Amino acid sequence: MTVLAWIVIATLISGVASVIAASALLLLPTAMRTKLQPHLVSFATGALLGAALLALIPHAVLGAGFMRVHQIGLALVGGVGLFFVLEKFLLWRHCHDEHCDEHGELTQHAHDRNRDQVAGPLVLVGDALHNTLDGVLVAAAFLTDVDLGIVTALAIMAHEIPQEVGNFAVLLHAGMSRGRALFWNLVTSLTAVLGGLLGYFALRTAMFLLPYALAIAAASMLYIAVADLIPGLHRRVDPRSSVAQIVLITIGIAVVALAERHAH
Repeated sequence: MTVLAWIVIATLISGVASVIAASALLLLPTAMRTKLQPHLVSFATGALLGAALLALIPHAVLGAGFMRVHQIGLALVGGVGLFFVLEKFLLWRHCHDEHCDEHGELTQHAHDRNRDQVAGPLVLVGDALHNTLDGVLVAAAFLTDVDLGIVTALAIMAHEIPQEVGNFAVLLHAGMSRGRALFWNLVTSLTAVLGGLLGYFALRTAMFLLPYALAIAAASMLYIAVADLIPGLHRRVDPRSSVAQIVLITIGIAVVALAERHAH
């Protein structure tokens, strides 16, 4: 099978599977879903950390050569900065804090009504852009090594499932029916395929950029794990939850480590 076929299949499966898995979770009772989602986030945190530190960064260093390790480090730092700015922009465009300065002059009732109206479309647009970028990063991994591409796609899918559950919740709260929310989430998931195609044709003609694209992909995973997922895990401080988080993060890392070891 060609690399392009791998990219299309992997981005299609990871995008659609995460949406279907998230929609299936919505069928569970609210109490069970609430109890299960933190465990999914813990596993996703481990998978993202493992994919970044055990797979993507080593391949980036090997691809660039040890004489360019410093440049790979700069790409990592630049990638973290890039995702910080992107998230800051999204937060500025859609502030969820009722005390946000952008909404200081609105009444609480008007602010809540306006927030609910715009939340659905903003979530879909943000998810489409995010999935497109994920597709580019998956393409970079597959262009380096098929096994690395598979590991990267699986790590991204592990993160996408709990995120899609949150997206569904926002869309339903904005007034969409379950069927319509599922349809639009499936549509936005297909942008990962578009990103994969863009990444394939852009990077294939500039192979020297591949190690740096892998470093940026690693920066994306590290940023999501450290800045977005881990702070949420720290909200649960009871011993039982903490032990479960440590175990599931370790399992997520171990799955990636075993996949990498098996691939090589």
